[in-house]
Amino acid sequence: MTTDNPETTTAGSVQVSVLGLGAMGTALAGALVKAGHATTCWNRSPGKADELAALGAEVAATARDAVLAGRLVVVCLLDHASVHEVLDPLSDELAGRTLVNVTTTSPAQARELAEWAAQAGVAYLDGGIMAVPGMIGRPGSSILYSGSTEVFDEYKPLLELWGTSTYFGEDAGLASLYDLALLAGMYVMFAGFAHGAAMVAPAGVTAREFAALATPWLAAMTGAFEGFAAVVDGGDYTVAGQQSLEFSSLDHLLAASSDQGISTEVVGMVQRLIRRQIDAGHGEESFARIIESIRQPG
Repeated sequence: MTTDNPETTTAGSVQVSVLGLGAMGTALAGALVKAGHATTCWNRSPGKADELAALGAEVAATARDAVLAGRLVVVCLLDHASVHEVLDPLSDELAGRTLVNVTTTSPAQARELAEWAAQAGVAYLDGGIMAVPGMIGRPGSSILYSGSTEVFDEYKPLLELWGTSTYFGEDAGLASLYDLALLAGMYVMFAGFAHGAAMVAPAGVTAREFAALATPWLAAMTGAFEGFAAVVDGGDYTVAGQQSLEFSSLDHLLAASSDQGISTEVVGMVQRLIRRQIDAGHGEESFARIIESIRQPG
């Protein structure tokens, strides 16, 4: 299935090419095929498109063939370097087409790709996927976008097949920035759970048993985000009703962790943020003030 001038097929159906068939690329392409979009797939390693072919997708022998088959080209590759490795030789073929890149990149890399696309005459939209492959097309899946407003508006019905779509504006780096910022919160939370599970393990408590207690507790604690955000945005860490930094000191938690014979690295990181503000004379102010320790590395 190769054409130099792809057009929209039947009403509502778009000719789409998906480059990269890892677990996520396969999930994205599968959602498109099932929704009736004429989908052409390509992967560097052969054999990964068999399941998609059985669903009705076309399988291209080369990345060039795949690009020529679609008016919309979706790229889901390993990293920024692999995107350039695949697309740089195809800038002429991509000219006049639309590129949606959902490969995980840094904000600076996303902006660089947007500039590259503009020079090649390619409309560009960058995406950050807030989901695992099994969530694509299901409730809870969220995709963040930034870059061309025109591309987002035109293809939003198609993008919504993968998950709730949120657009952050013309700056192509913003989707990646939000993506990585949200992942930062997730990974620190995961590390905190692992620390807690390690603490109780010497007492014979399994990680599964600890998870049963940690899950509702941590979910409830996310309700504090709004309050912290209001304090941070207001810039006044002395407002009433806030837990103070001195009260939040984690010395007891560090001591208990040491007594259990485990590493104190996770909790120690938080304690250092707290201590930096206490030592600067802000001990009676809100715990939310640790953001100043993060904003201004010591």
